[in-house]
Amino acid sequence: MIFQESETVELKAIVVEDIKKEVIAFANCEGGKLYIGVQDDGTVSGLDNPDETSLQISNMVRDAIKPDLTMFLHYETVTVDGKKIVAVNIQQGTERPYYIAKKGLRPEGVYVRQGYSSVPATNTAIRRMIKETDGDHFEEMRSLEQNLTFESAKKVFAERNVKFGLTQMKTLGMVTQDGVYTNLGLLLSDQCVHTIKAAVFQGTTQSEFKDRREFSGSLFRQMDEAYDFIDFRNQTHSTFDKLYRIDRRDYPETAVREALLNLLVHREYSFRASTFISLYADRLEFTSIGGLVSGVSLKDVTMGISVCRNFKLANVFYRLELIEAYGTGIIKIMEAYEGTGMMPQIETSDNAFKIILPNLNAMPEPARQMQVNPEKGTPEEKVIALTKQRGVITRKEIEILLGIGQSSCGRLLKKMIGNGLLIQEGKGKNTHYCLPQ
Repeated sequence: MIFQESETVELKAIVVEDIKKEVIAFANCEGGKLYIGVQDDGTVSGLDNPDETSLQISNMVRDAIKPDLTMFLHYETVTVDGKKIVAVNIQQGTERPYYIAKKGLRPEGVYVRQGYSSVPATNTAIRRMIKETDGDHFEEMRSLEQNLTFESAKKVFAERNVKFGLTQMKTLGMVTQDGVYTNLGLLLSDQCVHTIKAAVFQGTTQSEFKDRREFSGSLFRQMDEAYDFIDFRNQTHSTFDKLYRIDRRDYPETAVREALLNLLVHREYSFRASTFISLYADRLEFTSIGGLVSGVSLKDVTMGISVCRNFKLANVFYRLELIEAYGTGIIKIMEAYEGTGMMPQIETSDNAFKIILPNLNAMPEPARQMQVNPEKGTPEEKVIALTKQRGVITRKEIEILLGIGQSSCGRLLKKMIGNGLLIQEGKGKNTHYCLPQ
């Protein structure tokens, strides 16, 4: 019998630590045979106790290699030229990539066969093996990073009085039954590699920054910090309806909350690009990576139909009562703007989804250009200025302000409404006018 190393054959005189690399490399590729008791040049040196050698390799594979590979190894004692050697037949495993447990799913822990040698796998090769064996669903795939901590998650679960331990993590899909962290676990861990970038701009374009931040860590931490960032800048403006003061924030809190949760739960995490929150003078934009799920239209979304891209992540948020039900978020955003004369917008592309919340207190450009003292300017300018001060204005107040009759006031109002400078609300005696938002 002639022994020679090849892509599928490895020779070792004795059991050494490197045997783990050879076993992993064969299991990650097309399989192969490992002969113990044979020199590199093919000379048979033999073994004194082949059974002990087989047991030693078996223990090494069981204790040092993950996932469990023992079922894919077959041991045989062979006699060659009167000397005994051990032949280990290694099949390609079904849970690739296999790796050295202490080093994890990183190149220094994952090996593949290249020519006559076993070499570290590239990150690309590791991802390809995971996809081949785990499928395409990102959150269920094994995470490349296995050194994870969950301080932020523990805090959130404790605040919601929900248990958080290994049993619960397995049930939720954060950990496999073999104790390997999934990508869902990575997203909720303190080591999450995905981030949210937020920026505040001076006006209505991106020509001038006022502030910018990037939020990292667990999705729970990103959620809290991003909301605080927006909430701090979500100003409250006051108007008066006769003797009554009316306070209104720039953006309804419900709409902000639901848009932020949508950004976190429904984004496509297989891409490493950040998601964006952009705050302008007149709007707030949430842009996430990943367009609509195949087969779902924008009309479907606005009707409350939801096909969840990250079902397990959504389930975690549901259990923590951060979301109430799948598909209600967009409807709640729209409802938050009812009666304001403004509506949120949704824009989609093949790879992005954007929610645009209009600023309820932002003055439209025509009105902004006509900010003057109510006692000065053209009739239109006077009406705009007084309406801005009071929030709403009645026909009678306009007649008194301008010193005109009912017919002249009616013609003026019709003209201003037609030019988009005023909006009529209410009916009959409750009719009043406000600035478009």
